Amino acid sequence: MPAEKMEDSGKEQGISNGGGLVYEDKEVEENVRPDDLSEMLAAGTKESHDKAENTQFVKDFLRGRIRRELFKLGTVALYFTYTAMEEEIERNKDHPQFAPLYFPTELHRQEALVRDLEHFYGEDWESQVSCSPATQHYVDRIHEVGRSDPVLLVAHAYTRYMGDLSGGQVLKKVAQRALKLPPTGEGVNFYHFEGIHSAKSFKQLYRSRMNELELDVPTKEKVVAEANLAFQFNMEVFSELEEIGKTLQDEVLDAGFPVHGDMQGDINKCPYYAAKMAASGGASYTCQVAMAALRHPTGQVLLAAWVAAVAGLVAWYLM
Repeated sequence: MPAEKMEDSGKEQGISNGGGLVYEDKEVEENVRPDDLSEMLAAGTKESHDKAENTQFVKDFLRGRIRRELFKLGTVALYFTYTAMEEEIERNKDHPQFAPLYFPTELHRQEALVRDLEHFYGEDWESQVSCSPATQHYVDRIHEVGRSDPVLLVAHAYTRYMGDLSGGQVLKKVAQRALKLPPTGEGVNFYHFEGIHSAKSFKQLYRSRMNELELDVPTKEKVVAEANLAFQFNMEVFSELEEIGKTLQDEVLDAGFPVHGDMQGDINKCPYYAAKMAASGGASYTCQVAMAALRHPTGQVLLAAWVAAVAGLVAWYLM
């Protein structure tokens, strides 16, 4: 367990929001156990996180070298993924094995992603976007578990939302500067959680709620396996997008972000290291239908925002 997580685990700070969630500042003695779901997820997905390292694209992203078209298509992929996940969350909001994690006001991203798509594509954005093969693969699995085994939605919600509250915040700043997006948040509404005043406190609450779910060990192991699968789906999308990037002209914006040169050799001090660890690497996902999609114009917009998506998965683990 990282030192800062150990230090933070004993204190739960108050937050309030429009969803009615209010809790007071108080001291909490949290005895973390190996069979807690949050700990099992951290340990059980470590190998998946380790695979997500050291791609050239992520190094370029962290330097602010971002293709605008890829960032736009990344937002498209996120939109289809979150639409599916939040449809299934709404379907299962009263399910006893998911209900404690139902925080629509605080977490749901679909409306924010619509605003981002309107910014990039205009009011007729729906006629200009489509779901890529790898994203559809991810979407199909989310609908499958939502209908047949809702407890597995815990894995998808955990890997996505907790990542967005962690490494995604780093990528937001990089993208804003590199793409010269407005400081008022247009184009990156996805990363702004209006209903959460303290990301650290909320993540602590969410982790606590997960650990309180009444799940036996075999069910927890199923959730961990599904979290690894969710990570794999992100890697498939990432791999697909990496191929798309190869088809684009080599026109990038260099925002001049320092990478590790000013960290006196200690990479852990770099504020972008967690995001790099998350978004790098990838799983192999190649098939003829995917390659056909890569040649299509609508297939040329996904990569950069999905770096943020993958970044969040590992950044949350590292926190």
